[in-house]
Amino acid sequence: ASLPPNPTFSLMRIRGDGALEAERQVAGDNLALATLPRRAEIARERFRQAQLKAALTTLRLAADVRRAHVRVVAANELVALLGEAQSAAEATAKLAQKLGETGALNRLDQAREQVFYAETTAELATARRMAASARERLIRLMGLWGDDLGFRLPDRLPALPRRPLSQPFVERDAVAHRIDLQIARLELTALATSLQLTEATRFVTLLDLAGLDRKTVEPDGRVIRERGYDVQFQIPVFDGGEVRARQAAETYNIAFNRLTERAVTVRSEARDAYRSYRAAYDIAGHYAREVLPLRQIISEEMQLRYSSMQVDIFALLVEARQRLASRRAAIDAVRDFFLADAELSAAINGGVVSGEDNAQQTASALVPAND
Repeated sequence: ASLPPNPTFSLMRIRGDGALEAERQVAGDNLALATLPRRAEIARERFRQAQLKAALTTLRLAADVRRAHVRVVAANELVALLGEAQSAAEATAKLAQKLGETGALNRLDQAREQVFYAETTAELATARRMAASARERLIRLMGLWGDDLGFRLPDRLPALPRRPLSQPFVERDAVAHRIDLQIARLELTALATSLQLTEATRFVTLLDLAGLDRKTVEPDGRVIRERGYDVQFQIPVFDGGEVRARQAAETYNIAFNRLTERAVTVRSEARDAYRSYRAAYDIAGHYAREVLPLRQIISEEMQLRYSSMQVDIFALLVEARQRLASRRAAIDAVRDFFLADAELSAAINGGVVSGEDNAQQTASALVPAND
């Protein structure tokens, strides 16, 4: 866009009745040359947009990889937990079968232990399948194959941070840092420059200047040389450029309104992401500080009562199942927290998938062709 337009060279040679006429012409688009600085400025804005779009795509990919990593680690942790539960359920089912053979346990209680073992086995198989699918999604996002597929992941998610992030100005930070908003601002700047260019060239849309060199050889051998220039321009009799100017102005207004709408949406996304982040942190912390320690106390007390023969083995097993459910809920809570943390980072810096790209493409398609 910063290069001047190429000139056009034409050569004409006519012979007849002993006379020879030759004409050379070099023509150039003076209007394109005069508007070159403004067009280059528009192109620079478009180039910055392309750079930011590449950065936005990278951030979105990074956010997807982060979410996939959290999900696969949480899935592996759940597989390990269900593996332990299945081993315990299998031992319990075998014990119930032996007690049933001796008549110490009725068929109802035997069936309960057997179905718990069967359900735990099915849940473990489902969890393994989901963990494998989550790992494959992570592999696809990272673009790995061959020997790179042997990478190792942590056995469990990291511990919660001691205190949550404090974001008193989360809306301001999102408006200042979101790349999609920067792209929309550049789009508005480019359209403003395009509108000025359209208004400046509203009446004159064609201005060609050509240099002429003509040589005529008469039948008597006399040579006549002529030099001059040729100017071509359109007369705005029927089309005064009002349609183009109106279209450029409306395209600018569309981009301005979309930028305003996007800014409102970004603020809302940032607030929502931070609320979800704080809620997920509080829930995960509640499980870590309250639920799991209480479950551990209950388990220890049940073990003491079982040792003193105050409760039977099946009461102990019921408590173990309840503790398993609490541990599963705690894993889900920690997973949700780290997913919310990733969403908060995306809401502030970029990476949230939205329909903004399609809107920008539509706005760009509405720019007049001469701009």
